[in-house]
Amino acid sequence: MSERRIVGYRQDLKGEWIAELECGHSQHVRHNPPWQVYPWVLHGEGRSAHIGTPLYCRHCEGERPGDS
Repeated sequence: MSERRIVGYRQDLKGEWIAELECGHSQHVRHNPPWQVYPWVLHGEGRSAHIGTPLYCRHCEGERPGDS
């Protein structure tokens, strides 16, 4: 598994949060239970606390997701 650390965040045009990963790829991080549970993404303190947290990078694995 290709896990890469979060190095920053940005928002898309809809205001949803995207994690910027150390590999240069990005990934949406949505709090959308029950499929995605990221309550920390809703607040600045939570996002800051998760800088450095590893996320699975589908791009590095060769997958081509459509939402990042």
